[in-house]
Amino acid sequence: MPRMLTIDFVSDIVCPWCVIGLKGLEEALARAGDAVTAEIRFHPFELNPAMAPEGENIVEHIGRKYGATPEQSATTRAMIRERAAALGFTMVMGDESRIYNTFDAHRLLHWAGLAGGQRALKLALFTAYFTEGKNPGTRAVLLAAAEQAGLDPAEAARVFDEGTYADAVRAEEALWQSRGIQSVPAIVIDQRYLISGGQPPEAFEQALRQIAAEAA
Repeated sequence: MPRMLTIDFVSDIVCPWCVIGLKGLEEALARAGDAVTAEIRFHPFELNPAMAPEGENIVEHIGRKYGATPEQSATTRAMIRERAAALGFTMVMGDESRIYNTFDAHRLLHWAGLAGGQRALKLALFTAYFTEGKNPGTRAVLLAAAEQAGLDPAEAARVFDEGTYADAVRAEEALWQSRGIQSVPAIVIDQRYLISGGQPPEAFEQALRQIAAEAA
C-alpha cells in the first residue's frame, strides 16, 4: 500500500523555480504512485515584500539584486523557459517583464486553502503571471484567477477588498523563516525532510521512494 505523505510547499507566485518545482514534484508523485501518495499544502513566501505595487522591470531587478548583466539575465530566462516547457508549462518572460508584489495573492491563496481550491488557484496565478504577463497583485487579475480556479469571485473580492488573512499570512511567513527557510521553493516532507529548489522529476521521485522505503 502506498505511504501517505504530507508535503508543505513553501513558494512565491513570481518565483519561476517554484513553478518548475511544483510541476516536477507532481510528475514525480505520479511516477511513484505505487509507493507514495501525498497531500500538498501551500505556504507563503515573499521574495520581494517591499516591492511597490507597480513592480519593477525584471532585468533591472535581477541586476540590482543579484548583480547579473542583461545578457546573463536573458540566458537564465531562456534556460528557465526550456525547463518549464519540458514540464508542460509555458513561460513568456522577456526583457520587458516585471516583478510584482505578491502579498495579496498570498492572502487569496490562504483563503483558497480554507475553501478547498488552493492548488487550482496557485496554478491560475502562475499562469496569469508567467504565461500571460499579468500583475498578480491587482484586483482584476486575482478575481479572474479565483474564478478560473472554480472559486466564488464574490468571496474572493471580499478577501481582496477587506484585507482578510493578512495577519495569518504574515504569521505563516514568519513561521517558515523561523524554521530556516530563506529561499524557495522549499519542499518539506512529513515535517522532517527538506528538498530545496526546482529539482527535476527524477530527483523528486528518488527522494520520495527513499522516504517511503525508510518508513517501511
